[in-house]
Amino acid sequence: MQSKRIISFLRELSKNNNREWFYENKPEYLACRKSFEDDIAKAIVHISEFDSSISHITVKDSTYRFNRDTRFSQDKSPYKNHLGAYIAAHGKKAMHGGYYIHVEPGYCMLSCGNYWLPTNVLTACRNEIMANIDEWRECVENKHFKKLFGEPGKSTWGDKKGFGLEHLKSCPTGFPRDYEFIEYLRMKNYCCWTTVDEDFFEGDRWFDKMKEIFKVGKPMMDFINNVIDDYE
Repeated sequence: MQSKRIISFLRELSKNNNREWFYENKPEYLACRKSFEDDIAKAIVHISEFDSSISHITVKDSTYRFNRDTRFSQDKSPYKNHLGAYIAAHGKKAMHGGYYIHVEPGYCMLSCGNYWLPTNVLTACRNEIMANIDEWRECVENKHFKKLFGEPGKSTWGDKKGFGLEHLKSCPTGFPRDYEFIEYLRMKNYCCWTTVDEDFFEGDRWFDKMKEIFKVGKPMMDFINNVIDDYE
């Protein structure tokens, strides 16, 4: 991937986030997007080597429109300041967790899992965790997972690594307040992420590093997907 070129374009766009500037520089945007999408196609092939469930996914299934939806936002900037791809077996709009690749000036990262679940599915996930707490802890408390992603409730989006984007302040309704591993029941989503340097994606050598990171997060994601899939 020509990540240095992409980062440079996105950095300039963040300073000039308007339609006039964008259309003047659209050829550069198209070149950057092509470089990104070409590597997402390769990433899908590499991830398929250890997760065959996503082997049918295409680049179009995984990438997003560059225009922002400003209808309900105070920020009326028309364009995003990043490129991202969500590679998930059931598609990017499904609850089923997947692998996310994010390129942004100052905040490049890799993530896996899901970032939104309705209350009934969250309740089912919490019950499954309680019923199989030893298996769950093997997924999220091993040294490799904790080194890459940390622990629940310790991070928010923008931090270098994290496990869970949102958490309840107290115990969820219907669950024991004195449960020993309550931090896992307070989670409102089950995703993990780790940041990488801006030059991480440059060239072709990043695919092997990506696979090692995603392999560490996959057991956690699989555990939750086994619950989610009963509801999709």
